[in-house]
Amino acid sequence: MGRHMAGHLLRGGHTLGVYARRADSAAPLIAAGATRYDTPAALAETCDVVFTIVTASVDFEQVALGADGLIHGARPGSVVVDMETISPVVARAVAKTLEAKGIAMLDAPVSGGPMGAEQATLSIMVGGKPEVFERIKPLFACMGKTITRVGDIGAGQVTKACNQLALLVAAQGVAESLHLAARLGADPVKVREVLLGGIAASRVMELFGKRMVDRNFENGIDTRLYHKDLGIILGLAHEAGLATPGAALVMQQINALMGQGRGRDDLAALITVLEAMSGTAPQKEK
Repeated sequence: MGRHMAGHLLRGGHTLGVYARRADSAAPLIAAGATRYDTPAALAETCDVVFTIVTASVDFEQVALGADGLIHGARPGSVVVDMETISPVVARAVAKTLEAKGIAMLDAPVSGGPMGAEQATLSIMVGGKPEVFERIKPLFACMGKTITRVGDIGAGQVTKACNQLALLVAAQGVAESLHLAARLGADPVKVREVLLGGIAASRVMELFGKRMVDRNFENGIDTRLYHKDLGIILGLAHEAGLATPGAALVMQQINALMGQGRGRDDLAALITVLEAMSGTAPQKEK
């Protein structure tokens, strides 16, 4: 996703520098005119704005504050924009450390998946100061269509946690409904078509339901990333003393996939956990 997002900035006429932990990840951008840097600090020395999109909270902390991190190269007045899904607690802590050096930060996770990144149609949910948001908004417009400041620093990550909670519980519901249809002798393909025409219709039913009935578990975003996101959601709920029974249920299903070594399968593979529980022989998978 990050490669596509960076590419849109480059095609938008912006001078682009890149750092990637794996050199091959940055190769297409370098071929297109970007400059490669060996460390985040070296990159930050040359930039007014740095976007990060890694995997987990610990990765962002390392890139931002590690021995060769952005904080050691970024100039006062520059901006760090973090766009992966991490804990809002970590986002706020890193922002506080950067602010002490005169470096502003936005947390700006995205929704829309690889297709949204490729087509520049991402939904971008942003936490941070209004004036910093307005400064960066034209750059966000190169990557997404729905760009919303949802509050102060950390609010973007809270919003993304809510997005993932709604998505994952809905995906479990889609898997259960299509599995029930198959077990009771109805055609899941036809059942899905009917449901898409009524109040049960959703993007989750449209996208993940299609992959479930097609037995296509190779596309989309890896289940291991949803596992990481659910860990964040459950941790936040625990700290707040809130019940999230749907999230806890889905975590058990995803844990089963992870235990089977299927962390890189699409989330649509949730339906196979239900099939295994009921002893249903799966159809041929793609």
